Amino acid sequence: MEKEASSKSMFAINLGKLRREKGLSQRQAAALLGVSQALLSHYETDAREPKLEFVLKICDYYSVTADFILGRTKERNDAASRLSGHVNELINSLEEVKLKESELIGKLKQLTEQKKKD
Repeated sequence: MEKEASSKSMFAINLGKLRREKGLSQRQAAALLGVSQALLSHYETDAREPKLEFVLKICDYYSVTADFILGRTKERNDAASRLSGHVNELINSLEEVKLKESELIGKLKQLTEQKKKD
């Protein structure tokens, strides 16, 4: 693939950006992603195009959508993922409320039994 330096793909730009955001060197990121440092460098400089399998691995590792890594959107996560996260937070909050409710009911029972004894 021949490209001018000024026409670096959004994939290459985003790949390097995500790696730097995590504070990883190319060597560290390459090891975590199961590729050589040289190959990762080629992807980040746009000297080579990755296979779909690697794009999916990047998306999973950095928790971004393929649309984001390919530069089709600025949103890192899709709406369904964000909604799922909100739903999980809500479920966790409800579980905490149920636990506190059970604790309060237990304390009320203890107080009621104690009042009956007095």
